[in-house]
Amino acid sequence: MRSDHEGRARLLAAYDRHVREGAPPDTPGSRVERAGRVVRQTSPGSGWNGVLWSDLDEDTADAAIAAQVAYYAGHGSGFEWKLYGHDRPAGLDARLRAAGFTPEPAETVLVGRTEELAALPVEPPAGITLHAVADEAGADLMERVHTEAFGRHRPGIRELVVERLRGAPETIAAVVAMAGGVPVSAARMEMQPGSPFAGLWGGGTVPAWRGRGVYRLLVAHRARIAAARGIPYLHVDASAQSRPILERLGFDVLGTTVPYVWEPPTGPATGPATGPAREPDPS
Repeated sequence: MRSDHEGRARLLAAYDRHVREGAPPDTPGSRVERAGRVVRQTSPGSGWNGVLWSDLDEDTADAAIAAQVAYYAGHGSGFEWKLYGHDRPAGLDARLRAAGFTPEPAETVLVGRTEELAALPVEPPAGITLHAVADEAGADLMERVHTEAFGRHRPGIRELVVERLRGAPETIAAVVAMAGGVPVSAARMEMQPGSPFAGLWGGGTVPAWRGRGVYRLLVAHRARIAAARGIPYLHVDASAQSRPILERLGFDVLGTTVPYVWEPPTGPATGPATGPAREPDPS
């Protein structure tokens, strides 16, 4: 996908409309709502809370930020403001810092054409087989991979996958790469009816299997599923590690995003500021 400036602008507008402004809840228990010129998600338990989209200006930005802080503070919860490089007004990042937000590492928004990615000549590395995640046992394997790959326990990922499989199975495709009986890599794809975008999330490979092509295999596998469903684009919030891999596969940079995190003074009571649904796809 190599588009001119106008084509990129149209694609970015479609991304904002479908992936951000029109985002559905991550799980059946979450709620997405519009609050003025802000779209936010509120989740129970360990689910993700945060601002998905905003359209602000110099006169409205500070009041909108204060309103979201007051809203989540009233729930006793931290939250994340997903700030994109093209979001208005200029200097919104400085306003978030002044309001007590802390930036996390920047991510690159990448988009690729599904039909091109599905046609990649990627073969499984020797000894690797792919298994679709369809139940709690599969979700357990994903959680095991993520703990080893990311170096921290993330039970919220398991909860997310299980909730999706139970309540909206058509919106998720999760897969685990196995080396014999050992899970070594895992990833998921989230899809929504009517959206031209499917999101790649939570891709992780245990250290001993990195650099062998397993991550590329999982990208191509998910692309084939999306292509079979007629979804034209894949998008990824890529870490610095996965960006070069994805660009070599044919993804293009659409923009950047920085998670700005706000925590109550005493820490979150009802859930983390960042959650597994927004985790970038690492290598």
